[in-house]
Amino acid sequence: MTFPKTMRAMVTMGHGDLDQMVFHEDWPCPTPAPDEILIRVGACGLNNTDVNTRSGWYSKTVTDATTGGAFEDVGQDDPTWGGAPITFPRIQGADVCGEIVAVGENVDPARIGERVITDGWLRDADDPDDMNKTGYFGSERNGGFAEYTTTPSRNALAVQSDLSDAELATFSCSYSTAEGMLTRAGVGASDSVLVPGASGGVGGALVQLAKRRGARVIAMASEAKHKDVAALGADMILPRAPDALRTALGDEKITVVADVVGGPYWPALIDVLERGGRYTCSGAIAGPMVALDLRTFYLRDLTFTGSTVITPEVMPNLIRYIENGEIKPALAATYHLDQLREAQTAFIAKEHTGNIVVIP
Repeated sequence: MTFPKTMRAMVTMGHGDLDQMVFHEDWPCPTPAPDEILIRVGACGLNNTDVNTRSGWYSKTVTDATTGGAFEDVGQDDPTWGGAPITFPRIQGADVCGEIVAVGENVDPARIGERVITDGWLRDADDPDDMNKTGYFGSERNGGFAEYTTTPSRNALAVQSDLSDAELATFSCSYSTAEGMLTRAGVGASDSVLVPGASGGVGGALVQLAKRRGARVIAMASEAKHKDVAALGADMILPRAPDALRTALGDEKITVVADVVGGPYWPALIDVLERGGRYTCSGAIAGPMVALDLRTFYLRDLTFTGSTVITPEVMPNLIRYIENGEIKPALAATYHLDQLREAQTAFIAKEHTGNIVVIP
């Protein structure tokens, strides 16, 4: 089978505003190296990491909330999720659903034709549990905002599902992030989990996956999105930032806060945790700089866990949940590849409930 030498791709040329994303009609089409596969992209999800990496928000020189725009000072040594430089130009996009159309050396040709979704975590094949040896698809190597992409064969997971490519492209980043957070916090059926930002991609995944574990879920979201959040299974839904959170919760006893929001409201979240409660975090879209009273932390016997690099079994588990119908996609909107800037604008403005997906 022959493939085109060039393809359509949205290419990020450097850190900065939306104009750093440039659409190309004739970008070189990749070919799979040994142990890699070539995917014809059916759809690719859009996530906070795409916005934050492009803008340079991960750098410690940036202390503002995620805005999606350019920052005045972006450190060049730590502007990515891993605290390291990034090489431009770069095709971003971690959440690919598509079809394997070619394989490199050492890969079974029988994989051609498989429908797959991507595991974004690029691990050392000889030491997959070492978090210091990980990269991320669409950051440390080109991703899926293009017609074709390559990835290591082990990072392309076969999936059997009646869901559309766009629906399947909602799962990889958002749901693996959420499952990683809940795993780190040890969430189980005896827990009551508070989820700020429950209308977002990760927030909605947290609601579903915590419910799957048998936990009680209290979601927080803007009132216009309460109906959509309720459809995900939340037991109780509160406004995005109640003036008196403890009062709003009534008799609810919060044992876990699963947070990707941070920002000025953060101390209120910590104050409602029960003694021995757990706080787990994988984002700070409302701002990374927060005020912590250490007395609350130690006198209440709280446990804080950061969660970024997931364990290798998370993605195979998600595939099983998808195939068994235990979780459902929260697809908010689709945009064409050449509309990626518009898609990011809508994503940043939180115009939608759930995930935004780009179609080549």
